[in-house]
Amino acid sequence: MTLIASCHCGSTRIALPAPPTQARSCNCTFCARTGAVWAYYRPDQLRFVSRDGEATYAPGPMNLHHFCGKCGMQTWGDSPDWASMYNADGTPKNGDPNAMPAERVYQVNLNLIDDLDWSAIDIERLDGRNNW
Repeated sequence: MTLIASCHCGSTRIALPAPPTQARSCNCTFCARTGAVWAYYRPDQLRFVSRDGEATYAPGPMNLHHFCGKCGMQTWGDSPDWASMYNADGTPKNGDPNAMPAERVYQVNLNLIDDLDWSAIDIERLDGRNNW
């Protein structure tokens, strides 16, 4: 079953390959303001059905936040795969505090999916405000 994440006006539509079983909610200064709950995918797993009027905000050189330029919904993100190198508490998995992931990962805001079965999703709470 293909799920579609859609902004409020329908200009941005993203097809997910399968219902997510895991997601993350973060309290960093960006995520806390958007209220997004993120499911993570490899870039080749998502299909962008439409991106009409999409805009991008980059608070730094590595993380890209995409939103609909028409209705303003936070839709998806593109960042280094931080989880491959760092634990949820911000400590490096390999002991190197300067470790940089080689791969990128896409995040989709699950709040944009109508009739999503939230009970089937394990949501990990990240303390991005204090760990990054």
